[in-house]
Amino acid sequence: MNPPWVDEPHPWTRLPTQEHQPDPSCFSFTGFCLWSPGCLSVPSFLRCGLLPSGLWAHSPPLTPQPLARGRSRLAGPLGGSSQCASPPRPRVGSGLLDVQAAFPKQFPLFRPPAQWSSLLGASHSSDYSMWRKDAYVSNGLRDFAERGEAWALMKELEAAGEKVQSVLAVFSAPAVPSGTGQTSTELEVQPRHSLVSFVVRIVPSPDWFVGVDSLDLCEGGRWKEQASLDLYPHDAGTDSGFTFSSPNFATIPQDTVTEITSSSPSHPANSFYYPRLKSLPPMARVTLVRLRQSPRAFVPLAPDLTNRDNEIVDSLSVPETPLDCEVSLWSSWGLCGGPCGKLSTKRRTRYVRVQPANHGTPCPELEEEAECVPDNCV
Repeated sequence: MNPPWVDEPHPWTRLPTQEHQPDPSCFSFTGFCLWSPGCLSVPSFLRCGLLPSGLWAHSPPLTPQPLARGRSRLAGPLGGSSQCASPPRPRVGSGLLDVQAAFPKQFPLFRPPAQWSSLLGASHSSDYSMWRKDAYVSNGLRDFAERGEAWALMKELEAAGEKVQSVLAVFSAPAVPSGTGQTSTELEVQPRHSLVSFVVRIVPSPDWFVGVDSLDLCEGGRWKEQASLDLYPHDAGTDSGFTFSSPNFATIPQDTVTEITSSSPSHPANSFYYPRLKSLPPMARVTLVRLRQSPRAFVPLAPDLTNRDNEIVDSLSVPETPLDCEVSLWSSWGLCGGPCGKLSTKRRTRYVRVQPANHGTPCPELEEEAECVPDNCV
């Protein structure tokens, strides 16, 4: 069963505040692209309302802080009307990535296949942090990263909004059960709550997720027009599993959030261990675009589904990650057959542990022979 905030007509919730806030800004979040080689088109006439994918969010002017070693693209403001005091309306689009080609090692095909949990996020001020690299996650985020359970994290968000008033609103999006897909939404933000954070759990995984930490949509007193971010896997630091399908193995004591790279954790068993790569390709991509909005009260519009059929457009290419063949150790030599005193042969074998992919190093010979003379003659 979906959590209640996903089933609501408008799956975004503004948390109560005691003081008057200026008119919100609306950003359309039209694409969180996951595990796929295509991209769904987004109509250009999106309004502050429900998009076909059913994703909603609150979000301020676009000024992302450094994410994944700064691999983000931001467009600057267009003219002098984008001041943060006059909230605009933005829209977002994103493309899907061929993640199986980018991450061929131990790629989950069944029990369960590659998929994504529901997205959960918030628009907030600098007084709140949903998650942060090199910091410990909360109990709510631990439950979400390990099992996809959002109740505790929702309670934490509500508490931050009611007591400290650091959270303006929370937003959610449905899960992507097929492992490939795209989601759209529109985001509301205000000048004092211009940061956006969200998390999406990687399924299956021990405690891995992708997300955004405190993306600021207001820079230099102006709303950004658009931003595109590549998202990379992170480890919540609560489970020590090495592979997508590892059994539960709690990390004691708990560790901090770390970005998973091609060489960290530095262990061949890790699903993201690609020693030939300097850095991992992105797992997902998100784009936010500002929508124009008059400086009046924010009123969600009824969904207009006309001419909004999903359409495949040009894919966002990611380099194929070469996966080298891995073989076992040689078995023991077999018996030396043949008549006594005569030159004969003995054999040993090994087997393939990982099949090569994407032009990786091919497998070596799996059988070897050597000359021998039988030594068990009577």
